Amino acid sequence: MIKKILVSQPQPSSEKSPYYEIAAKQNVEIVFRPFIKVESLTPKEFRQQKISILDHTAIVFTSRHAIDHFFHLCKELRLTIPEDMKYFCITETVALYIQKYVQYRKRKVFFGSTGKINDLIPTMVKHKTERYFVPLSDVHNDEIRDLLDSKKLHHTEGVMYRTVSNDFTAEEPFDYDMLIFFSPSGVQSLLKNFPNFEQGDIAIGCFGPTTAKAVKDVGLRLDLEAPSAEYLSITSALSAFVAQKNG
Repeated sequence: MIKKILVSQPQPSSEKSPYYEIAAKQNVEIVFRPFIKVESLTPKEFRQQKISILDHTAIVFTSRHAIDHFFHLCKELRLTIPEDMKYFCITETVALYIQKYVQYRKRKVFFGSTGKINDLIPTMVKHKTERYFVPLSDVHNDEIRDLLDSKKLHHTEGVMYRTVSNDFTAEEPFDYDMLIFFSPSGVQSLLKNFPNFEQGDIAIGCFGPTTAKAVKDVGLRLDLEAPSAEYLSITSALSAFVAQKNG
């Protein structure tokens, strides 16, 4: 019987989220509680990379996280970003998010349409005299660096934020019948918080093949995996799973 489900993501901002529908329809409690959180490096940690942000004329943003932590760290470092700094963003949504920190001017904000860095490269090549800075997470691959190298663009990458375990407190009850994961780091965080975790009857669901692999690699039983041929979203898969278990 599934009565209480932990979804390891932040609470949805929309009241129309399918999760609320599931909770009402199936009479289950759904708790939104991320296992991981993203935090900025300290100014001292960033300085150790010996990067001068103000030596660059353009910033490449791959996510809203990157924007938040870039501007947070610049403030901590007491850097004033020049008015004529250009911003190259992976999508329009990310580009519009810049308004939270700087006045949005079309002539200095550029964005791709597919959400892939390859799509942004032709625009960057048109501005080949720019000196690009790319804020990154502590966990990243060399795809961006290699692409910019291949186009002979002047660029620097710097780690500005990292993913850490969002630890449970001793007072926080862990009385769930089901856990839903969205990343391998979430699975690692579970075991960091509960080294002696025994799955027993607790159902585990996940979204994405890398997360599914992470669950199996640590010896846990995976009861629900999305996307599948039948269910493309985690919410449709979860709805069917709970209906079957509680039927």
